[in-house]
Amino acid sequence: MKPYDVYPLFDIEPVRAEGSYLWDAGGRRYLDLYGGHAVISIGHGHPHYVRALEEQLHRIAFYSNSIKIPLQDKLATLLGRLSGYDDYALFLCNSGAEANENALKLASFHNGRKKIIAFTNSFHGRTSLAVAATDDPKIVAPVNANDNILFLPLNDVAALERHLNKDVCAVMVEGIQGVGGVHVAQPAFLQFIRHWCDKTGAVMILDEVQSGYGRSGRFFAHQYADVCPDLITVAKGMGNGFPVAGVLIAPQFEARHGLLGTTFGGNYLACTAAIAVLEVIENENLTAHAAEMGDYLMDAIRSFPHVREVRGRGLMIGVDLDISCAEPRRKLLFKHRIFTGASSDKNTLRILPALNLSRADADVFLQAFKLVLAAV
Repeated sequence: MKPYDVYPLFDIEPVRAEGSYLWDAGGRRYLDLYGGHAVISIGHGHPHYVRALEEQLHRIAFYSNSIKIPLQDKLATLLGRLSGYDDYALFLCNSGAEANENALKLASFHNGRKKIIAFTNSFHGRTSLAVAATDDPKIVAPVNANDNILFLPLNDVAALERHLNKDVCAVMVEGIQGVGGVHVAQPAFLQFIRHWCDKTGAVMILDEVQSGYGRSGRFFAHQYADVCPDLITVAKGMGNGFPVAGVLIAPQFEARHGLLGTTFGGNYLACTAAIAVLEVIENENLTAHAAEMGDYLMDAIRSFPHVREVRGRGLMIGVDLDISCAEPRRKLLFKHRIFTGASSDKNTLRILPALNLSRADADVFLQAFKLVLAAV
């Protein structure tokens, strides 16, 4: 038996990681500006994070939700305080797809409706409902096809106004589209969704799986719009590599036993990892740092040759190139020992570093990227 190939692979086998760097077996060092799909939020091997997990392993690593796990209360309280959603409930699970799947179910349980509005270039996961709400026909199997999903253009108020009515169960939108090419949901658009959901009884779901946890320069990307969604999904940077995810649930949603369930969600190690991440984000002021470093990178990149547009907020950056394909530039950056990410838009390169990326490491990337683009 061998592993099933999931993605095209970088030609490297990392043996060690620290901060924003990976090392291969030959001792070569690589700058990681991708963080394994934006998962590495506080840097590889952060001492506080490692120490917390080690200490928890010596106590108890796992038990299911058939017992009281006080760490869940600690995590929910800390997440509520740092995010500004302290009156919401927290359902813990394992992945972004699972969080989005449960958010859609909660919405339907709440109002008894079926129709979901999602957006072009969206990505919400690979499980049944989450993939049906993902705008990528290549990964939607026949068994996932769902006639209740309607895709509309992001930031198109007129299109949304034509379709929002009392038949709509939920509107699901990413704070910033990640896989789709780093397209920002504009504040006025999110405010419009909030207004119409209030008017029609639809549920507003914010997918902050990639754009949350300080990455945008706010705790959640939708907070630039000053709106409060009904459901917020989180994952990726929540655990800095440990599988953990969640749904933040507004107070008006009924909580009853058996409505949602999970085996591994909210276990001792998952909660410990998530708590450690939040403590580092708070103690090192990483949300503000992400905003500052994002502005620095985006301002510099806009002056580079062959750059058509720079999109995003904070340290969630998409660089749209005027050359035929970003992938060759990404491969050239890898030859400079720098990891960056692709997207479903072949001309867009994604930059998703740890939130504690230093100015010196940002300059290493900028120097290499400018050389790569000038060589076109």
